[in-house]
Amino acid sequence: MTPRTTADIAMERYAAGDDAAFGLVYDALAPRLYGYLLRQTRDRTRAEDLLQQTLLHIHRGRDRFIQGAEVTPWAFAIARRLLVDSLRRMGREVLTATGETDGPSELPAADDLVHARELAARVELVLARLPHSQRVAFELIKHEGLSVAEAAAVLGTTVAAVKLRAHRAYEALRGALGDVTGLEGGKP
Repeated sequence: MTPRTTADIAMERYAAGDDAAFGLVYDALAPRLYGYLLRQTRDRTRAEDLLQQTLLHIHRGRDRFIQGAEVTPWAFAIARRLLVDSLRRMGREVLTATGETDGPSELPAADDLVHARELAARVELVLARLPHSQRVAFELIKHEGLSVAEAAAVLGTTVAAVKLRAHRAYEALRGALGDVTGLEGGKP
């Protein structure tokens, strides 16, 4: 059994009518949800709007929250559903990185920065070419830090399917970045 988190306990209290517990739910979920939505949209305003919609849906659905359930996969599933609906409404669009950074005040060496940007661009290119199901499974596990079981709950699929999708994404990245990592085609 998965250990209970502060967010899970706070959501149970909130679902039971303790309005003050929402602050704890917000503090635990909002940063992770915002990061996920920002990576998906690459638009701060849109990510903030989707975050607010997600939190509103959590509020409206609090009476349907199942006592003992984990709130994180439930919240990510809501956010993902709203994101998909948003993309459908707006139509497909090509998203570009803004180039904004909130990094440390010390600047890295120019060649390190160029190398890091080239590597990031290659990773983004590989991820963009992956089937949607593989990319989303990879991002939920690696970027959002969800467990495989939590990612499966978000995606409405099995743990085995998420493991397979994530593995295929890893293999594609290894194959594409083997020369950068010193591995030829992902093999030592």
